[in-house]
Amino acid sequence: MKRSLSLIDEVEYNDENNNDNHSIVFRPKTPRLRSVLPNTNELQYLKLVQETLTNGTEKPDRTGTGTIMQFGIMMKFNLANNTMPLLTTKRVHWKGVVEELLWFLSGSTDAKALSAKGVKIWDDNGRRDILDKLGFPERREGDLGPIYGFQWRHFGAQYRGCDEDYTGEGVDQIANVIRCIKADASSRRLALTAWNPVDIPKMALPPCHMQVVFGVNDGKLDALMTQRSGDIGLGVPFNIASYALLIHMIAHVTGLKPGIFTHVICDAHIYKNHVEQLKTQLERRPFPPPTIKFGDGIETINDFTSDNIKLEGYRHHPAIPMPLNV
Repeated sequence: MKRSLSLIDEVEYNDENNNDNHSIVFRPKTPRLRSVLPNTNELQYLKLVQETLTNGTEKPDRTGTGTIMQFGIMMKFNLANNTMPLLTTKRVHWKGVVEELLWFLSGSTDAKALSAKGVKIWDDNGRRDILDKLGFPERREGDLGPIYGFQWRHFGAQYRGCDEDYTGEGVDQIANVIRCIKADASSRRLALTAWNPVDIPKMALPPCHMQVVFGVNDGKLDALMTQRSGDIGLGVPFNIASYALLIHMIAHVTGLKPGIFTHVICDAHIYKNHVEQLKTQLERRPFPPPTIKFGDGIETINDFTSDNIKLEGYRHHPAIPMPLNV
């Protein structure tokens, strides 16, 4: 089957379950330059970048930087054969992806706990001046309020600070989803949400990736994640990898195979101080995607550690630094 797209000259699908067998010809801006692109997952991200730069609308934002945006986009990533849709046209901080997800799953809301692992991505949101500006002078530095981890593991509990013990309080949505998958794989109620209107005013940053709904089909675990706001250059590559990893993890402990990850973004935007960096990324030829492998002895979601989550075959281009707009 062949079709013409803005970023592709020709697409031939040889095996829908094996990304490495796809033959895709990628045409950069230079008309006569072509290269083989075997990574169909990454192609969707590159298309999003190009289409936003080409057809997006300029829009102001809360940081004052300015953005180019599209509203309501969707990407689909095939996770078959242990595929991990980690971008290869730039190096993505894999340790950051793993440690942040484990931090969420632990229920922690302490930026300092994540920072101690060498991952600084939440440090700015927990700075003393930022917390004071947001109206949280009583909180210690690093206390982000009832963000993702708290909602995932203690939804509905009364937030008293990041140093408190919430064992047995609220609804453990992660445990519920896994329990429901095991009890009734046909269920249409396998939902996990981080958007709690009661707690939004208490958060240093309201959830960007708001909700994910899982579904089991023919022994495979699919998921659709809805993101209200997506920073295409800096945040979205991280979000893609994080939720793909979560799907792999839940599939592993429920005895399923990973299926399709559908990623929906409402306000998908490129910050104006990321434009030139993304143009550079578009000129790069993607490598085949890496794969994920888990160690032995993992029976529950709480058994995962950074040591038993292994990324294999990650070949990538150099990192492309982009400023974080807070």
